Amino acid sequence: MFIGATFYAFEIPNYFDWIVKTTQFRKGAKATLSKTILAIAYFNPLWVARHLLFIKLFSGQFEAIDFNLLEIAFWSFLVNIPISFMANYIIQNRFQLKWRFLGSAAFSALMAIYYALSETIFS
Repeated sequence: MFIGATFYAFEIPNYFDWIVKTTQFRKGAKATLSKTILAIAYFNPLWVARHLLFIKLFSGQFEAIDFNLLEIAFWSFLVNIPISFMANYIIQNRFQLKWRFLGSAAFSALMAIYYALSETIFS
């Protein structure tokens, strides 16, 4: 909750603002696809690895922090692309800008469970 209320609460809305500015002159399918891909690009394997790192740090599992987290993050991200694509499409193209962080936070809460399980699934 601390990370969500600090790091993510600052980063994600600013990134979503940047997406809007970057894609403002695109129209139709090009705009829709650009917004979705840019959102997925933000939640990339390095972001997943950072999320896994926070889980390890806050659960006191310091010995479990190693480069294996990057491999787990890579596979977790790759397997999740179809779901992430659909969710980010909806968040970026159907939600008003002021509601995107809330939509993303709800999706991220579900993904936090998936990321926590990723170590078991992909190790």
